[in-house]
Parts: sequence; C-alpha cells; structure tokens
Amino acid sequence: MVRGELFWGLQGALERRGLGPVAGVDEAGAGACAGPLVVASCVLRPGDGARLPELTDSKMLTAKARDRVYDRVLHRALDYSVIVIPSEQVDLLGIRVMNLEGMRRAVAGLRTHPGYVLTDGFPVPGIPAPNVAVIKGDRSVASIAAASVLAKVTRDRIMAGLHEELPAYGFDVHKGYSTSDHLAALSEHGPSPVHRWSYTNVATVALAHGLTAPHPVVLTYAALENALEKAGGPVRAPGRSVGKNERSAAGAGRTRGGARIS
Repeated sequence: MVRGELFWGLQGALERRGLGPVAGVDEAGAGACAGPLVVASCVLRPGDGARLPELTDSKMLTAKARDRVYDRVLHRALDYSVIVIPSEQVDLLGIRVMNLEGMRRAVAGLRTHPGYVLTDGFPVPGIPAPNVAVIKGDRSVASIAAASVLAKVTRDRIMAGLHEELPAYGFDVHKGYSTSDHLAALSEHGPSPVHRWSYTNVATVALAHGLTAPHPVVLTYAALENALEKAGGPVRAPGRSVGKNERSAAGAGRTRGGARIS
C-alpha cells in the first residue's frame, strides 16, 4: 500500500517503466443504505491526466462538473468497465465482500489486460495482474480518479431513475446515503425493495414496520443483535433467508456476474 502524495506521479512512473497499461479502480455507494454498489475500472492514455484538467476525486466535483468529466473520460479512455452490484447481492454477502468482488469483476471486464492495477484505499486480493492500493488514490492517480467519476455518475443516474419509481424516499437528492431526510422517509414508509435490508438502520425500521425482507439477507452482527434485542425473538424473513455476518459485513465467498456499461 502506498500514499499517493505526488499528483499523478505514481501512474506516470509505472508507465515510464513499461508496466502499463495502468488500470485504476474505484467504487461508489459503499456507504449508502439503499441502491446498488457501482465499481469501475479505467485505463487512460499516458499523459491524459494533464489533458483532463477537471479530473479529480468525484466527491470533490459538482454534479455538472462530474458529467463533463464523465463524457471526456468516455471519449478518451483506452478502456473501461463499470460493474453494477444490486442491493440483493450486498445483503447476501456483505458490502466488503461485494466491494472486493466488484473490483475484481471491473478489472476482468476490461478488454485489454492491464500491466498494473491501482486500487483506491485498500488492497484487493485475486486481481490477475500486479497491483497496489493507493491511499486517497482518487486524488492522486488519474486512472483511479477517472474510475471514481465513472462509478459515481453511473450510480447517481441509477438513483435518479429509482426516484422516479419510489419518489417518497428522495433518492434523487441523497442518492441512498443515510441523511436525515432519508432516515425520516425510511422511518415513515419502511424499507423499499432497493434498500439494504442487512444494514442495522434498515433492519431496525423493517422490524418496526413488521416487514419481511424481499430477498435473502445476511445480517451483520450489529443488525442482528439490535433486531433481537428489540423483538425479543427471531427476525421475520422468508424461509432460511436471514443469517448473520461479521460486524464489518465481510462474510465470505464469491459470486460471478456483473454488467459492462458502454
């Protein structure tokens, strides 16, 4: 693991040493309690960091700026892959498992095998190429920043579409994150099918509303303990669909699938 302290420097150094093409990988939605997890990988042309002046961590850009950078990245990228992991898979295997699996899928979805892979923040075992994690990589590695924008814009557009289907929750504004407005709507209406029923706040509200999870759910220890404490008994769910997971929702196991968006 390295710290990306030199702006765009690490990626350029790898390319100059013949270790390219360099793919950057990042996600959007890991901290949300509703909607999918989206993971993207991106391969830029050498030197394109300097040719994309607005490129940086997607969270630091306005929505309009993200859209501009998104279009420019799609136009200039040598290759990219975007993986959408629905909330059902997050509920079944946990966010950490699916985050790691999503990054593996995103790299596997590239048409060109990368010479080196840089991931944002934490190492990802199982990537079939030399790879290293970069702390705050979305602010210091051009390809990671590009992947960050691809993932964020893709997810925001998905959440805007979900708002059309489920307007009571305000997904177009908070994008599924646990804002005060979102939590108020969740408390009033109960969880929707696109919420992450394994999360403690969602599981607690579901219990209060007497709602059953619409898909198999593996609760974190925190969610399970909280639900059992409030209910004084087992959590309602269809069949054997509720289990318990690690506190971090890490769990175990891998799945296959995903979709390339182009």
